[in-house]
Amino acid sequence: MSVDGWNTVLVLGGIRSGKSEFAESLVADAPVVRYVATAPQGDPEDTEWATRLATHRARRPGSWTTEETAGEPRRLADVLASAEPNETLLVDDLGGWVTVLLDPEYQPADDVATIAELAEAIRSCAARVVLVSPEVGLSLVPTTPLGRAFTDALGAANRAVADACDAVVLVVAGQPAWLKPAAATAATVAPTGSASVGSVRTAARHAAPSQGAPGRADAALGDAEPTPEVQLPEVLTHTPPVAPNQEPGNPWAAPTMALPMVATGLVIQPGMELPMPDEYAGPQAVDRLATLDVPGAGLGVLDRVVGFAAATQGTSSPVAWGSVRVLLLNGDHAGGASAGTVAGESARRAAQARAGRGALARLAAEAGASLQVVDTPAAAPMETRPALAGEQVESALRYGWRLAEQAADAGVQLLVLGACGAGTEAAAAAVLAATAGAEPPSVLGRVITESGEIDDAAWMVRCAAVRDALHRTRRSPRSAKDVLAELGGGDVAVATGVLLGATARRVPVLLDGPVGLAAGMVSRDLAGQARHWCLLADHGQHPAVRLAADVLGLTPLLDLRLDLGEGANALVALPMLRSVLALAAALPVHPSLTGDADPNGPDEPEREYADDEPAYTGPDYTDPEFVEPEPAGPGPTRTGADEPASGWRAG
Repeated sequence: MSVDGWNTVLVLGGIRSGKSEFAESLVADAPVVRYVATAPQGDPEDTEWATRLATHRARRPGSWTTEETAGEPRRLADVLASAEPNETLLVDDLGGWVTVLLDPEYQPADDVATIAELAEAIRSCAARVVLVSPEVGLSLVPTTPLGRAFTDALGAANRAVADACDAVVLVVAGQPAWLKPAAATAATVAPTGSASVGSVRTAARHAAPSQGAPGRADAALGDAEPTPEVQLPEVLTHTPPVAPNQEPGNPWAAPTMALPMVATGLVIQPGMELPMPDEYAGPQAVDRLATLDVPGAGLGVLDRVVGFAAATQGTSSPVAWGSVRVLLLNGDHAGGASAGTVAGESARRAAQARAGRGALARLAAEAGASLQVVDTPAAAPMETRPALAGEQVESALRYGWRLAEQAADAGVQLLVLGACGAGTEAAAAAVLAATAGAEPPSVLGRVITESGEIDDAAWMVRCAAVRDALHRTRRSPRSAKDVLAELGGGDVAVATGVLLGATARRVPVLLDGPVGLAAGMVSRDLAGQARHWCLLADHGQHPAVRLAADVLGLTPLLDLRLDLGEGANALVALPMLRSVLALAAALPVHPSLTGDADPNGPDEPEREYADDEPAYTGPDYTDPEFVEPEPAGPGPTRTGADEPASGWRAG
């Protein structure tokens, strides 16, 4: 299942019912959408049809890509089968697809087999897919053979696709009624161009009743009890099992939980009230460490790990993080920000991580963590124009929030945030300069080439790009969304959404690298509570990370000076952090504090001598009247050749 609780959904509706607008609203929060157009071009002289197509194209955001399958209907199944898990596809619509399928140009064609192939491709598709189709079952039987063939084929296609999809919704007069699953809910579609997943969720009010349910008309007139409000099917709430050392009745004890005061899918805006970690559990856990039975002075600075885990888990006896997920954000920044990087290197790193190869994937496997590569919108050259459009920022924030929701629903107890895009360091430096007043040269790290050499020329190009971007935006607002749009780009925006969503679901985040820290800086204006759910393992000697950590109040736990890439540095430290938590949870209280043992230690048994072993006849050092004799001269002194000395010491 996807982040919304469904992976594939079929949207049915009549002509001008609003089905396409509703389908577009379901994918409005995805950073990148592939629009699969199935309809043929039609007669060039048919102006009405051309106007319809132009209206559809005008509604699509500029970030969407379009793919045509009208030339070969069988290719639609291939497109779905080859889609990646991180992709979002909108197929509009199956009516045009059936029209091409029945075209004599493609005969003889086995339309039944082709429909079966499409249904199987939908079942096995790893991407998020929304399909639109006309509902023809309510109309009159056509009077022409061609019309009857079309309705029969489309009806068969709708039935096969509906059976293969996770969810099915029927749109009538702009009002969606969820048919599958049975407990799904309806939502009101916003006007054209303004619909979004957030608005759809916010408008959700009534559960879809079963056919013939009594009291519907009376309820509509206000004479019956109103239908209780329920969530849309894509919003799932996961309640993990209670750990052995946690109290079931304590809501803070659950590592993840739904936030009752904030509805998922809300409009992300400044001043959001998100939860804070338990302010009492952390200090109590650190105080408890002083009572444990350890031979040395304790955990040193790593006691902060115990305090952080205790506060975020809501218990003074925290447990080690079991389920960990790594989110690797992949999004490039064009222009001078990426000076000195090899073209295609970030895509290679992302593909390497997806294939389970490379440092990050190996470390994730060693730590038992899942790895999710997330493609984010590419950023335009910030020195000449905004990195992202305002709509893209909103979508990226919601997408990051939903990634955190997906992790919480899966029972993830810790998120590790990393990035591998080109130009991320310069984008993070620009965000820090805009939010903390930093000078770009002071927060931009040296550019290291593949051969290990320092590229000062590329470093100067990056500095110039950040300087020009700041000059271009010198009169622009400095709100969180404005900074993301002008300077931050897609990866920083998605990372900001991840931090906010994780905070709402009480999931701690292990930061690593400039992108995560830049997102932490931006999230302050949206929800100041987010930084309290973040942990920084190592700053890696990166100047931007050092400054952002200081502003956010995040003290690095280690100083290993690692530079394995964002995310990998944190995974190196993760086993140590887990060991600290496991040790703190398993060690007992020192016996001296329990009152069950002698404070002077256990009594030693008297030594028993063998029959042939001579007993000791020397002085009794335990006698209070014993006085050690003074030596006769320098060096050790003995009283006889065979007799043991009564006492000796170096002169």
